[in-house]
Amino acid sequence: MAQRTTDAPVGERRLAMTYEQFLAWAGDSAQAEWVVGEAIAFMPPTIRHGYLIRFLVTLLGNYVDLSDLGALLTAPIAMRLARSAREPDILFVARENLYRLTFQRLVGPADLVIEVVSDDSVTRDRVEKRAEYAAAGIPEYWVFDPRPGQHRADFFRLGVGGVYAAVPLGADGRYRSLALPGFWLDPAWLWQEPLPKPPTLLTDIAPGAAGVAGTGAAPD
Repeated sequence: MAQRTTDAPVGERRLAMTYEQFLAWAGDSAQAEWVVGEAIAFMPPTIRHGYLIRFLVTLLGNYVDLSDLGALLTAPIAMRLARSAREPDILFVARENLYRLTFQRLVGPADLVIEVVSDDSVTRDRVEKRAEYAAAGIPEYWVFDPRPGQHRADFFRLGVGGVYAAVPLGADGRYRSLALPGFWLDPAWLWQEPLPKPPTLLTDIAPGAAGVAGTGAAPD
């Protein structure tokens, strides 16, 4: 039987259980992950969190489809690693690794993972997952913090020894991805109110992408 633990951050519930128990307990819609014998249930995302993920999914998803790079997926799709089952906010699987996708989950590492920080996920996203995703060999990890007074974007790539190294922005203030060849992102977009329209941005990122359906932006 699952047992409650007491060392969870505010907003989390942690329960000791096996992975098999977790699958039966969580179902298809729970906001929960499993790590080394513990289920972690966390608080629902904020509206701003949801808008930012929608924006990123529309922008990145259209670029991935346009360039035929692979598959872009969002939570609650689980990523099963050696000692955990995480549900990244956004994950990308390159075309050559699509065999890792089963009917229910991704078995093995993604090629890019994006997490959007919430009040209860600061340590989970910045410390726990950073170490875990590096150990799993995920080539790129992006962490965005849209909370009031924060507005921080961090980009990491695997370096020597399988440790993430922070990647600075270019002289033009943009981040250029290796996992998504040709794609670049200006972090200033992420903090705009309302969020910019992805089809407009795609005309700059990938000329010829004008007219791609979907906006992904928060209502005006």
